Order: sequence, then structure tokens, then C-alpha cells
Amino acid sequence: MASDPTLMTAAELFGAPEPPKRGRDRLLAIAIDLFYRNGFNSIGIENVIEEAGVSKTTFYKHFSSKSDLMVAAVKWRDRYEQRAWRRAVNLLAGDDPRRQLRAFFEVMDRWFNEPDFRGCLFINAAAEFPNPNDPVHRAAAAHKRSHWQETADMAKAAGADDPEAFADAYMTLFEGALVMRQTHGRDDAARMAMPMVDLLIERHLPSSP
Repeated sequence: MASDPTLMTAAELFGAPEPPKRGRDRLLAIAIDLFYRNGFNSIGIENVIEEAGVSKTTFYKHFSSKSDLMVAAVKWRDRYEQRAWRRAVNLLAGDDPRRQLRAFFEVMDRWFNEPDFRGCLFINAAAEFPNPNDPVHRAAAAHKRSHWQETADMAKAAGADDPEAFADAYMTLFEGALVMRQTHGRDDAARMAMPMVDLLIERHLPSSP
């Protein structure tokens, strides 16, 4: 791994998930990998059981259904991604919230150019389960709300007069870049958004003295 964060890949910046310590965690790690690479609807319980090398009895000891597994997997991924993005952004920007807000897009740019990029798992989940009352959709939406709140908190720490309005505009750019990459195949989508992110930051956040 490169020692200089500016030379690190997205995977190096994110860091690997902690190795599963329990059987349930191993099933979740395998499930989320399968769901991310193939989609939620195309992967059945049998695929997870086979990949994990466990029995059905073992599987049902931990999960009551595929829906239970999917919700738990999305929440598991949410916890990992929150830690991973925080680690990546801190490596590039330290503890300066103004700098961190731009660093999110710098990390995204590297992620968009990883060979195993398959889109945003949470957008994928919400799209496959569009009913807002579906438990999988709700778990994916909770991740997005958490990111919005984190953005508002950073903007407030950076001195924004209206952190919520800043978060609305910022997340529009963030989610728009994700869609441009995922739907249009534009691996430069984050770079395209950066000038607008810079303008947003300059307009709403005071410069450091």
C-alpha cells in the first residue's frame, strides 16, 4: 500500500472490512458481496449458503428469511461504509471540515475508477425495492439520510450560515455524480462535479483565516 494518501487507490483509502469474527458476520459479508456484484433479486439464500459452505440449519439459526438477510446486509454495509469513507476523507483532508467536504469527491473520483465498481449499493437496493415502506428500501434510505446529516454537521463545523441548505445542494451534486457514473458510465463524473462543489464551498463556507 502506498504510504502517501495522495497516491492511494480508493480501496487503500477505504481500508478492508474487519475480518468476520462470528458465523453471522461471515454470512453477511458473503451476502453483501454477492448482492453488490449480482443484484439483490438474482441472489437466493441457496447461493449464500453455498458460497459460505454452511448448512441451511446454520443459515436459519441467524436469519429468518431472505428479507431478514438483505436488511441485515445493507445495515452491515452501512456501518462499514461510514467508517471507510470517514477514514479515507480524514487521510486526505485531516480534521478540517471545509477540506473534508471537497475530499469526499476526491475519494469518489478514485472509487469511480476502481475495476470492481458496481455502483452505489444503497441506490441499487432502493431501486430494486422501490416501495418506500419495504424494509430493504428503508435500510438503504437510512444510509443516505445519515450521509446528509454528516454533511450538514461538517458544514456547520465549517461555519455555514445554513448547514441544511448547504447539505441539500451538496448531496444533489454527490448523488448526481453517482448516477452519472452508474447510468452513463462516466468515470469522470466526480471530477466534473468538483468545480461546482468548489463554488458551493466558496459561497457558503468562510475561508480559513
